[in-house]
Amino acid sequence: MLRARRAALAGLALIGDGAPGPGLGLGRDPGRACSARLLPLPAGPDPPGWREAVAAAAGALQAGGLVAVPTDTIYGVACLAQDSGAVRSIYDLKGRNGRKPLAICLGDVDRLYRYCHVTVPDELLRDLLPGPVTLVLQRSEELNKDLNPFTSLVGVRIPNHPFIREVARACSGPLALTSANISCQASTLTVSEFQDLWPQLSLIVDGGPIGDIQSPECRLGSTVVDLSVSGRFTIIRPGCALAPTVEILRQKYGLVPGSS
Repeated sequence: MLRARRAALAGLALIGDGAPGPGLGLGRDPGRACSARLLPLPAGPDPPGWREAVAAAAGALQAGGLVAVPTDTIYGVACLAQDSGAVRSIYDLKGRNGRKPLAICLGDVDRLYRYCHVTVPDELLRDLLPGPVTLVLQRSEELNKDLNPFTSLVGVRIPNHPFIREVARACSGPLALTSANISCQASTLTVSEFQDLWPQLSLIVDGGPIGDIQSPECRLGSTVVDLSVSGRFTIIRPGCALAPTVEILRQKYGLVPGSS
C-alpha cells in the first residue's frame, strides 16, 4: 500500500508537467494554420468584452472542447473534469502518460468540499487558496471515475486569476487543468509558446505574458502539497510558492512534514 501511495504521489508531482526554462520547441511557425479561435482577454477592472470572453470559454468547455487559459503561474489547458471524452483529449493533446494525474480547478473554496474529503481546517484552505498552490486531497465519489482512476487522491487548484475562476464558476462542474505544453517540455508564459497545440484547441484565451518570460523561476508552476494525511503535509513539487506555503503549514497550523 505504501508503494502504491508513493507511486501516486510521484505522478501528482507532474500535475502540470511543464519544466522550468525557456519555452523552446513551441510556436516556431507563426504562420501555421489554426482552426482554434484566438481571443485576446480585455485588461482592466470589469472591461468591455470580459463577460463575453468568460461566456465563450465556458461555452467551448461545455461543448466538450479544450480551452487554453492564463492562470496565476503559467498558461494552462482546461476541459470539463466530468467529461470523460474531453479528459482523454487532453492526454492526446499533450502526449501525456495515462498514469500521470490531472488536477481539478474550481472557482471557490466552498466548492472544494463536494469533490474532496478534507481533514484540515477551512481557514488553512483559505490561507492558501486562491493562490499558486495545488492541494492534494482524498477525492470524493462525486468526481468523475474516469479522471485519475489509478489513485484515490486529487490535486485541487484555485488560481489567483479572475478569468479562470469566473470560467470555473460558469461551468456546472470542476475543470481538469494542466499546463499548456507537450509533456516534459517547458511550461509556457505566452500563447505563442504553445502554438503547436493550437489546431487541437477550441479556444485560446490570450491574457498576455505571465511574469518575466526570461526567468526560469516564472516557469516553475504551482507548489504541490499533499494534505491527505491528517496532521501532516508532504511537498510533492516545490514550485513557485514553497517558502510561504511551508511557513503557513508549519508555523500557523503545526503540521508536520511527511515523507513521500
